[in-house]
Amino acid sequence: MIRQPVLSVRNLRVEFPTRRGTLVAVDDISFDIAPGEVLGVVGESGAGKSLTGAAIIGLLEPPGPISRGIVELKVRRIDNLPPSQMRPIRGKRIGMVFQDPLTSLNPLYRVGEQLIETIRTHLELSEREARARAIALLKEVGIQGAERRIDGYPHEFSGGMRQRVVLALALCAEPELIIADEPTTALDVSIQAQIIQLLKKLCRERDTAVLLITHDMGVIAETADRVAVMYAGRIAEIGPVRDVVKDPHHPYTKGLMGSIPALEGAANRLVQIPGSMPRLTAIPPGCAFNPRCPHVFDRCRVERPELFPIERSHAACWLLVDDTAKATA
Repeated sequence: MIRQPVLSVRNLRVEFPTRRGTLVAVDDISFDIAPGEVLGVVGESGAGKSLTGAAIIGLLEPPGPISRGIVELKVRRIDNLPPSQMRPIRGKRIGMVFQDPLTSLNPLYRVGEQLIETIRTHLELSEREARARAIALLKEVGIQGAERRIDGYPHEFSGGMRQRVVLALALCAEPELIIADEPTTALDVSIQAQIIQLLKKLCRERDTAVLLITHDMGVIAETADRVAVMYAGRIAEIGPVRDVVKDPHHPYTKGLMGSIPALEGAANRLVQIPGSMPRLTAIPPGCAFNPRCPHVFDRCRVERPELFPIERSHAACWLLVDDTAKATA
Protein backbone atom coordinates (compact mmCIF):
# COMPACT_ATOMS: atom_id res chain seq x y z
CA MET A 1 0.00 0.00 0.00
CA ILE A 2 1.41 3.39 -1.08
CA ARG A 3 1.22 5.92 1.75
CA GLN A 4 0.28 9.51 1.12
CA PRO A 5 3.35 11.80 1.19
CA VAL A 6 3.68 14.15 4.12
CA LEU A 7 5.43 16.70 1.90
CA SER A 8 5.03 17.04 -1.85
CA VAL A 9 7.09 19.60 -3.78
CA ARG A 10 6.37 20.12 -7.48
CA ASN A 11 8.41 22.25 -9.91
CA LEU A 12 9.66 24.61 -7.18
CA ARG A 13 11.41 27.71 -8.49
CA VAL A 14 12.88 30.58 -6.46
CA GLU A 15 14.04 33.76 -8.19
CA PHE A 16 15.79 36.94 -7.06
CA PRO A 17 15.30 40.00 -9.30
CA THR A 18 18.42 42.17 -9.54
CA ARG A 19 19.67 45.07 -11.64
CA ARG A 20 21.54 42.54 -13.79
CA GLY A 21 18.44 40.44 -14.37
CA THR A 22 16.61 37.65 -12.62
CA LEU A 23 18.78 35.14 -10.74
CA VAL A 24 17.34 31.62 -10.43
CA ALA A 25 18.44 30.10 -7.11
CA VAL A 26 16.19 27.02 -7.08
CA ASP A 27 15.20 25.77 -10.50
CA ASP A 28 12.27 23.41 -11.07
CA ILE A 29 12.82 20.78 -8.38
CA SER A 30 10.30 18.12 -7.33
CA PHE A 31 10.25 15.44 -4.61
CA ASP A 32 8.03 13.72 -2.03
CA ILE A 33 8.71 12.63 1.55
CA ALA A 34 6.66 9.79 3.06
CA PRO A 35 5.75 9.38 6.75
CA GLY A 36 8.74 8.08 8.71
CA GLU A 37 11.13 8.72 5.81
CA VAL A 38 14.34 10.76 5.86
CA LEU A 39 15.12 12.50 2.57
CA GLY A 40 18.67 13.85 2.52
CA VAL A 41 19.52 16.86 0.35
CA VAL A 42 23.24 17.14 -0.32
CA GLY A 43 25.51 19.35 -2.40
CA GLU A 44 28.21 22.01 -2.26
CA SER A 45 27.68 25.46 -0.77
CA GLY A 46 25.54 27.48 -3.17
CA ALA A 47 23.65 24.49 -4.54
CA GLY A 48 20.31 25.80 -3.23
CA LYS A 49 19.79 23.31 -0.37
CA SER A 50 18.98 25.75 2.43
CA LEU A 51 16.94 27.99 0.12
CA THR A 52 14.79 24.98 -0.70
CA GLY A 53 14.11 24.37 2.99
CA ALA A 54 13.42 28.07 3.64
CA ALA A 55 11.03 28.24 0.68
CA ILE A 56 9.06 25.23 1.92
CA ILE A 57 8.46 26.77 5.35
CA GLY A 58 7.78 30.26 4.00
CA LEU A 59 10.84 32.01 5.45
CA LEU A 60 11.92 33.73 2.24
CA GLU A 61 11.23 37.44 2.35
CA PRO A 62 10.66 39.45 -0.83
CA PRO A 63 12.30 39.80 -3.29
CA GLY A 64 13.00 36.08 -3.04
CA PRO A 65 9.62 34.35 -2.90
CA ILE A 66 8.57 31.21 -4.71
CA SER A 67 8.00 32.30 -8.30
CA ARG A 68 6.58 28.99 -9.49
CA GLY A 69 5.67 25.57 -8.19
CA ILE A 70 3.51 23.92 -5.55
CA VAL A 71 4.31 22.86 -1.97
CA GLU A 72 1.75 20.58 -0.30
CA LEU A 73 1.68 19.38 3.29
CA LYS A 74 -0.54 16.30 3.38
CA VAL A 75 -2.44 17.47 0.28
CA ARG A 76 -2.99 21.01 1.64
CA ARG A 77 -1.20 23.60 -0.44
CA ILE A 78 0.94 25.88 1.75
CA ASP A 79 3.18 27.84 -0.64
CA ASN A 80 0.45 30.41 -1.37
CA LEU A 81 -0.66 31.00 2.23
CA PRO A 82 -0.34 34.51 3.73
CA PRO A 83 2.09 34.85 6.68
CA SER A 84 -0.78 34.91 9.20
CA GLN A 85 -1.90 31.43 8.08
CA MET A 86 1.60 30.04 7.60
CA ARG A 87 2.80 31.05 11.06
CA PRO A 88 0.68 28.48 12.98
CA ILE A 89 1.85 25.72 10.62
CA ARG A 90 5.50 26.39 11.47
CA GLY A 91 6.16 24.84 14.83
CA LYS A 92 2.93 22.84 15.00
CA ARG A 93 2.92 20.84 11.74
CA ILE A 94 6.49 21.60 10.63
CA GLY A 95 9.37 21.55 13.10
CA MET A 96 12.73 23.17 12.35
CA VAL A 97 16.29 22.35 13.43
CA PHE A 98 19.00 24.75 12.29
CA GLN A 99 22.79 24.53 12.13
CA ASP A 100 23.65 26.74 15.11
CA PRO A 101 21.45 26.06 18.15
CA LEU A 102 22.38 29.46 19.61
CA THR A 103 20.42 31.13 16.80
CA SER A 104 17.34 29.06 17.70
CA LEU A 105 17.50 29.64 21.47
CA ASN A 106 17.05 33.00 23.17
CA PRO A 107 20.05 33.46 25.52
CA LEU A 108 17.98 35.64 27.88
CA TYR A 109 15.40 32.99 28.73
CA ARG A 110 15.67 29.65 30.46
CA VAL A 111 15.38 26.56 28.32
CA GLY A 112 12.19 25.54 30.11
CA GLU A 113 10.54 28.91 29.49
CA GLN A 114 11.18 28.59 25.75
CA LEU A 115 9.90 25.02 25.60
CA ILE A 116 6.79 25.80 27.65
CA GLU A 117 5.97 28.89 25.57
CA THR A 118 6.26 26.90 22.35
CA ILE A 119 4.13 24.05 23.71
CA ARG A 120 1.39 26.37 24.96
CA THR A 121 1.39 28.32 21.68
CA HIS A 122 0.41 25.21 19.73
CA LEU A 123 -1.32 22.99 22.31
CA GLU A 124 -4.07 23.74 24.79
CA LEU A 125 -2.21 22.81 27.98
CA SER A 126 -1.90 24.42 31.40
CA GLU A 127 1.43 25.74 32.67
CA ARG A 128 1.93 22.61 34.78
CA GLU A 129 1.01 20.25 31.94
CA ALA A 130 3.31 22.10 29.51
CA ARG A 131 6.20 21.92 31.99
CA ALA A 132 5.67 18.17 32.44
CA ARG A 133 5.64 17.75 28.65
CA ALA A 134 8.80 19.84 28.33
CA ILE A 135 10.61 17.64 30.88
CA ALA A 136 9.44 14.50 29.05
CA LEU A 137 10.74 15.89 25.75
CA LEU A 138 14.13 16.73 27.27
CA LYS A 139 14.36 13.16 28.58
CA GLU A 140 13.35 11.80 25.17
CA VAL A 141 16.18 13.66 23.44
CA GLY A 142 18.72 12.42 25.98
CA ILE A 143 19.14 15.31 28.44
CA GLN A 144 20.24 13.79 31.75
CA GLY A 145 18.65 15.29 34.87
CA ALA A 146 15.91 16.97 32.81
CA GLU A 147 13.95 18.03 35.92
CA ARG A 148 16.92 20.17 36.97
CA ARG A 149 18.35 21.19 33.57
CA ILE A 150 15.01 22.59 32.39
CA ASP A 151 15.69 25.70 34.47
CA GLY A 152 19.12 26.29 32.94
CA TYR A 153 20.06 28.96 30.39
CA PRO A 154 21.29 28.01 26.90
CA HIS A 155 24.89 29.03 27.70
CA GLU A 156 24.94 26.44 30.50
CA PHE A 157 24.57 23.63 27.93
CA SER A 158 27.28 22.22 25.65
CA GLY A 159 26.87 22.47 21.87
CA GLY A 160 25.55 18.92 21.61
CA MET A 161 23.14 19.43 24.51
CA ARG A 162 21.88 22.68 22.97
CA GLN A 163 21.17 20.88 19.72
CA ARG A 164 19.19 18.28 21.68
CA VAL A 165 17.17 21.10 23.23
CA VAL A 166 16.50 22.53 19.75
CA LEU A 167 15.36 19.07 18.64
CA ALA A 168 13.00 18.98 21.64
CA LEU A 169 11.67 22.39 20.57
CA ALA A 170 11.05 21.07 17.07
CA LEU A 171 9.11 18.13 18.50
CA CYS A 172 6.99 20.16 20.94
CA ALA A 173 3.73 20.01 18.98
CA GLU A 174 4.15 16.55 17.38
CA PRO A 175 4.97 17.88 13.88
CA GLU A 176 4.37 15.80 10.77
CA LEU A 177 7.55 17.12 9.12
CA ILE A 178 10.95 18.19 10.47
CA ILE A 179 13.31 20.28 8.35
CA ALA A 180 16.85 19.88 9.67
CA ASP A 181 19.31 22.29 8.04
CA GLU A 182 22.92 21.24 8.72
CA PRO A 183 22.02 20.03 12.24
CA THR A 184 25.42 18.45 12.96
CA THR A 185 27.92 20.75 11.22
CA ALA A 186 29.04 22.70 14.30
CA LEU A 187 29.40 19.60 16.48
CA ASP A 188 32.23 17.19 17.27
CA VAL A 189 32.22 13.92 15.32
CA SER A 190 31.14 11.82 18.32
CA ILE A 191 28.31 14.25 19.11
CA GLN A 192 27.30 14.26 15.43
CA ALA A 193 26.79 10.50 15.58
CA GLN A 194 24.61 10.84 18.68
CA ILE A 195 22.41 13.52 17.10
CA ILE A 196 22.09 11.43 13.92
CA GLN A 197 21.01 8.35 15.85
CA LEU A 198 18.58 10.42 17.90
CA LEU A 199 17.04 11.97 14.78
CA LYS A 200 16.59 8.54 13.19
CA LYS A 201 15.08 7.10 16.36
CA LEU A 202 12.58 9.91 16.83
CA CYS A 203 11.65 9.80 13.15
CA ARG A 204 10.87 6.08 13.26
CA GLU A 205 9.03 6.15 16.59
CA ARG A 206 6.85 9.14 15.71
CA ASP A 207 6.43 8.36 11.98
CA THR A 208 7.69 11.88 11.26
CA ALA A 209 8.99 12.83 7.83
CA VAL A 210 12.42 14.50 7.81
CA LEU A 211 14.08 16.74 5.23
CA LEU A 212 17.78 16.60 6.14
CA ILE A 213 19.93 19.28 4.49
CA THR A 214 23.69 18.81 4.64
CA HIS A 215 26.92 18.93 2.63
CA ASP A 216 28.22 15.77 4.34
CA MET A 217 27.68 12.55 2.37
CA GLY A 218 28.70 10.56 5.47
CA VAL A 219 25.74 12.00 7.39
CA ILE A 220 23.45 11.22 4.45
CA ALA A 221 24.69 7.63 4.15
CA GLU A 222 24.17 7.07 7.86
CA THR A 223 20.80 8.78 8.24
CA ALA A 224 18.75 9.07 5.05
CA ASP A 225 16.47 6.60 3.28
CA ARG A 226 16.68 8.53 0.01
CA VAL A 227 19.02 11.26 -1.17
CA ALA A 228 18.65 14.18 -3.58
CA VAL A 229 21.96 15.52 -4.90
CA MET A 230 21.64 19.22 -5.80
CA TYR A 231 23.84 21.23 -8.12
CA ALA A 232 23.33 24.89 -9.15
CA GLY A 233 19.73 24.96 -7.95
CA ARG A 234 18.64 21.71 -9.59
CA ILE A 235 18.45 18.06 -8.58
CA ALA A 236 21.22 16.18 -10.38
CA GLU A 237 20.29 12.76 -8.99
CA ILE A 238 17.70 11.35 -6.59
CA GLY A 239 17.08 7.82 -5.37
CA PRO A 240 17.50 5.33 -2.51
CA VAL A 241 20.60 6.28 -0.55
CA ARG A 242 22.24 2.84 -0.89
CA ASP A 243 21.81 2.86 -4.66
CA VAL A 244 23.13 6.40 -5.07
CA VAL A 245 26.12 5.80 -2.77
CA LYS A 246 27.12 2.42 -4.23
CA ASP A 247 26.27 3.03 -7.89
CA PRO A 248 25.95 6.77 -8.68
CA HIS A 249 24.94 7.68 -12.23
CA HIS A 250 25.50 11.43 -12.52
CA PRO A 251 29.17 12.49 -12.96
CA TYR A 252 28.78 15.03 -10.15
CA THR A 253 27.48 12.36 -7.77
CA LYS A 254 30.35 10.08 -8.81
CA GLY A 255 32.76 12.89 -7.97
CA LEU A 256 31.20 13.34 -4.53
CA MET A 257 31.43 9.61 -3.85
CA GLY A 258 35.02 9.49 -5.08
CA SER A 259 36.04 12.24 -2.66
CA ILE A 260 35.13 10.12 0.37
CA PRO A 261 38.09 8.10 1.74
CA ALA A 262 37.49 4.36 2.10
CA LEU A 263 38.16 2.66 5.43
CA GLU A 264 39.01 -0.64 3.77
CA GLY A 265 41.25 -1.64 0.89
CA ALA A 266 44.11 0.25 -0.70
CA ALA A 267 44.53 3.93 0.08
CA ASN A 268 43.89 5.19 -3.46
CA ARG A 269 44.16 8.84 -4.38
CA LEU A 270 40.86 10.63 -3.82
CA VAL A 271 38.93 11.94 -6.81
CA GLN A 272 38.92 15.72 -7.21
CA ILE A 273 36.16 17.59 -9.02
CA PRO A 274 37.85 20.41 -10.95
CA GLY A 275 36.49 23.95 -10.78
CA SER A 276 33.77 25.22 -8.46
CA MET A 277 30.02 25.73 -8.24
CA PRO A 278 28.97 28.46 -10.71
CA ARG A 279 27.65 31.75 -9.34
CA LEU A 280 23.99 32.52 -9.97
CA THR A 281 25.09 35.22 -12.40
CA ALA A 282 27.15 32.76 -14.44
CA ILE A 283 25.25 29.47 -14.70
CA PRO A 284 26.28 27.97 -18.06
CA PRO A 285 23.74 26.96 -20.71
CA GLY A 286 22.84 23.31 -21.09
CA CYS A 287 23.85 21.13 -18.16
CA ALA A 288 25.17 23.41 -15.40
CA PHE A 289 27.85 20.84 -14.54
CA ASN A 290 29.27 20.69 -18.08
CA PRO A 291 32.39 22.90 -17.47
CA ARG A 292 33.51 20.50 -14.70
CA CYS A 293 32.37 17.20 -16.24
CA PRO A 294 35.02 14.75 -17.54
CA HIS A 295 32.47 13.23 -19.97
CA VAL A 296 31.06 16.44 -21.46
CA PHE A 297 30.03 16.37 -25.13
CA ASP A 298 28.26 18.80 -27.47
CA ARG A 299 24.70 18.16 -26.33
CA CYS A 300 25.62 18.92 -22.70
CA ARG A 301 26.66 22.47 -23.61
CA VAL A 302 23.42 23.48 -25.31
CA GLU A 303 20.56 21.36 -23.94
CA ARG A 304 19.64 20.93 -20.30
CA PRO A 305 18.80 17.33 -19.30
CA GLU A 306 15.74 16.42 -17.23
CA LEU A 307 15.74 13.65 -14.63
CA PHE A 308 15.78 10.30 -16.41
CA PRO A 309 14.74 7.07 -14.64
CA ILE A 310 17.49 4.49 -14.24
CA GLU A 311 16.90 1.44 -12.10
CA ARG A 312 15.39 2.83 -8.84
CA SER A 313 16.93 6.28 -9.19
CA HIS A 314 16.64 9.32 -11.46
CA ALA A 315 19.57 11.32 -12.82
CA ALA A 316 19.80 14.41 -15.02
CA CYS A 317 22.54 13.40 -17.44
CA TRP A 318 22.61 12.94 -21.21
CA LEU A 319 25.01 9.99 -20.80
CA LEU A 320 22.02 7.92 -19.66
CA VAL A 321 20.10 8.34 -22.92
CA ASP A 322 22.63 9.27 -25.60
CA ASP A 323 24.18 6.08 -27.03
CA THR A 324 26.87 8.02 -28.90
CA ALA A 325 27.99 9.70 -25.69
CA LYS A 326 28.01 6.37 -23.84
CA ALA A 327 30.36 4.89 -26.40
CA THR A 328 32.86 7.73 -26.00
CA ALA A 329 32.56 8.17 -22.20
